[in-house]
Amino acid sequence: MPTNSTSHRFLTAFALVGALAAAGCEPQESASATEGMSGAMAGALVHDGQELYGHYLRPEAWPNGLPDDAHSHAGWTWGSQGAVFAESPDKIWIATRGELPLPAGNAPWTPYALIDPFRGNAPPTDDDGSRGYERRYVHVIIAVNSNGDLVEYWPQHDKLFDVRGGRGPHKIKISPYDPEKHIWIVDDNLHQIHKFTYDGELLLTHGEQGVPGRGPNNFSRPTDIAWLPDGTYFISDGYVGTRVAKYDANDNFIMDWGQAPADPNNPGPYEFDTVHAIAIGSNRLLYVSDRAHARIQVFDENGQFQFMFPTGPRGESLPYTIEIMTEPSGEEFVWVADGGTGRVLKFDLDGNYLYGWGTPGNEYGHFNGPHSLTTDQNGNLYIAEVFAGRVQKFVPRPGADPAKLVGQQLRQWN
Repeated sequence: MPTNSTSHRFLTAFALVGALAAAGCEPQESASATEGMSGAMAGALVHDGQELYGHYLRPEAWPNGLPDDAHSHAGWTWGSQGAVFAESPDKIWIATRGELPLPAGNAPWTPYALIDPFRGNAPPTDDDGSRGYERRYVHVIIAVNSNGDLVEYWPQHDKLFDVRGGRGPHKIKISPYDPEKHIWIVDDNLHQIHKFTYDGELLLTHGEQGVPGRGPNNFSRPTDIAWLPDGTYFISDGYVGTRVAKYDANDNFIMDWGQAPADPNNPGPYEFDTVHAIAIGSNRLLYVSDRAHARIQVFDENGQFQFMFPTGPRGESLPYTIEIMTEPSGEEFVWVADGGTGRVLKFDLDGNYLYGWGTPGNEYGHFNGPHSLTTDQNGNLYIAEVFAGRVQKFVPRPGADPAKLVGQQLRQWN
């Protein structure tokens, strides 16, 4: 159970975030909010007291459309975008969920949320309701440069995800401590986690394809992965699973913890409903998204509960992803992309709410299913959206407050 001080922190954070969500706004930004801006962007950074884009410029369409040298893209556009990881400003990895048909009359590469007329979130057409429209699995694992041009594509692995009942990657990551920069991809619907060499050789697969379960080599829709400096790693498992699984640096299962709530109306520590993301700070604590409970649970590396804090009111907030980012001062903070409220939220490592921005919507700069976030070494922020069918690139605006920028991910291999 939480200590008295932890309980106080939990209730204080809940009251603050709940009040902000109920008000639907942040404190009014000062007149300097439009400093360095002009045209349509100026005057549009704050609406009804709420920062629309934080301290970033309003994004434009990015990345560029893919070339037709491997496949013709006539009549096709981006599918759901679940995963993005910035290795560097000129190598941003994107794991897509294939491509979807583009109705006539829409500009090439129109994101799915902006298709006219709007077609919804790819409703299913297969008999088992699993796939959605006439999706095709090409250009699933790609990397683009800062301008949004394709620089890498692994066509040999498209078929890995083109499986009935699958929907494509959930996360793409590189361990911050791995000098060889192995690429890890989590596939929730097929219950697998894949490890690739940097140039695309498949080295390891955890999980049996299409076989859910709870064991050393069975998962129930896993979602994310995070590492300790010695190579030990943890997998959040997941949409159906109710646990965190721990593995050593040689990929051997060590332990797991977590369970479904005994009382769904009053979930306690260790009890999960949608274990959706995981991140580790330099304090070696694990921050785990308990998504449907609208909270983050914090554990030590041996699975011992430390404390928990809310990301907003239950039933409204859905913490889709968590990353721990470092500011120029060296201090770390927890950043959350909230798919329920369409906001980007900042907390300190103790779970105190500090700042937030963003609004739900389909236009550029707004969010429809912000599912994965990452930053490059130049401070650009990338957010992949599962329901909008795009990755958005946010560039810091002139005069941005460093405390209102998402900060830097740890990369010891820089």
